[in-house]
This record gives sequence, structure tokens and C-alpha cells, in this order.
Amino acid sequence: MRFHKYHALGNDYIVLDPADFPQWARPSEAQIRVICHRNFGVGSDGILWGPIASETADFGLRIFNPDGSEAEKSGNGLRIFSRYLWDQSRVKAQSFAVETPGGVARSEIREEGRLISVAMGAVSFDSRRIPVAGTAREVIGESIEAQGRRFTFCAATIGNPHCVIPVDELSPDLARRYGPDIEIHPLFPKRTNVQFMRVLDRSSIQIEIWERGAGYTLASGTSSSAAAAVAHRLGLVDRSVAVRMPGGTLDIEIGDGFSIRMTGTVNKVAEGEFDPELFAVTV
Repeated sequence: MRFHKYHALGNDYIVLDPADFPQWARPSEAQIRVICHRNFGVGSDGILWGPIASETADFGLRIFNPDGSEAEKSGNGLRIFSRYLWDQSRVKAQSFAVETPGGVARSEIREEGRLISVAMGAVSFDSRRIPVAGTAREVIGESIEAQGRRFTFCAATIGNPHCVIPVDELSPDLARRYGPDIEIHPLFPKRTNVQFMRVLDRSSIQIEIWERGAGYTLASGTSSSAAAAVAHRLGLVDRSVAVRMPGGTLDIEIGDGFSIRMTGTVNKVAEGEFDPELFAVTV
């Protein structure tokens, strides 16, 4: 049972190729939880299950969080999966399309896979698409409360939901302390990813991330995309934005209609085999 582990700015994923797991229709929640566990398993921020068949793209991909839930989309996951396909010689062209439940993205391989650019699709602030509870509206500059503290937030989707909170002072504690409550706030019927964002200048922002189903995360591609789009929508940054995170920096280009192109590095960590004893433990 082969696995392949990569990280993108410290956001690590394990690629499981269905061809290596003919007995699995997909990994179960229990299997995902133990594989991702930092003590009882290999340890990762999620599982990339692919390539699988797609009618609309060159490859299909499913993405699972460490708690066993499924994510619609992951920017870092897409870059890692693209690097895996390149490493395994599954692609000949440097540009190809990958379908996720959150939409089709197009990857472009650069520097022999060490740098990958992904056309992520367009960001929307429409409450019906994100989704956010209440009347149909563009969710910009609204109020949310967590643990007795009130924040102003904007909501967005790029195939998965995000709650972006601009702040003047930024620290990891903001995401760790308030992220869990905001993730499951009644405003967000499908839960949400949370980004606390500080604007540095017209071309850069800094974010701290609480990721839905994963917790505090060093980096996130969709979080970077959503936060940059929100900052641009608020008139705080231009179209080229460097998004700084604890794990490193992603470059975001914002096109017409808030289309997003994300560029960043991918590093291979390891490959190996699961021992059957791994799955003797329940976590």
C-alpha cells in the first residue's frame, strides 16, 4: 500500500493513488484519521485520493481532511497532486486540468515541478454560493461574534467557503483561539475556513489560518486566494498580491471577475508503504 508525501509551504498532504489500493473504493473516515494522525500515523494535513476518472478534465481528485470529512478544493493540494502526476510521468504536457468537487483547475508545471501555478477559478462573495445564512447578498463588511469578541468579516468562495477577517494586529493565537468557533458558526451551514488578515502594503498581505476539518494550518492555497480577493474587493491591494503565511509566501494574481492564478513551491518529503498494523489503531 504505497503512499507519497509532499508539502507546499509546510501544508503537507499524502497522495494515495487508487491504482495502489484496488481493495478500496475510497479511504474510510477511520483510515483517513489514523493515516493523518501525527503520532499514530504518517501525519499530514489531508489525503489526496487520485487520479480518478473525470468527464470534464484530464484527471479527477478527491480531497479529505484529517477528521475524515471531504474538502471541495485545496490550492496546496492541487499543486501537490500536480507535482505527483509530474513525478510519476502521468503527464507529458506542462499544462493540464484537474477536476475537484469544487470545480476544475488548470495546473502549469514550472522548474521541473518545484514551482507550480494553478488557475483556481473565480472568487465569489455571493451568500448563496458560499453559502452564508440569511438573505441573498454580497457578504462584505458584516459582523460576527466569537467568545464575546466581535469581528468584521467578508465571506467568499473559490469552490469552498471562507471567512476573511481584516485585523490591525495579527498573531497565530487569533486563529487558534477564535477559529474553532467561527468554523462552526450558524452563519455557515457547511462550516467555513477562517483567515485573519493584515494588509502590509498595496502588494502584500499576511494571514493566519484556521482550516475547516484540519485546524491551525501553516499555509493554504484557497485561503490565500480568498484573502487576496477580499483585500482587492475592499480596495486595499492591487491585482498582484504576495500572501505571507507562517509556512511561506504564495503569489496571487487577480484577473477579471476575481479569477485567481496561484503560484508557489512544492517539496517532496517521502514515499513508502503502510504496514497493516497502522490500521489496527482507532483514533
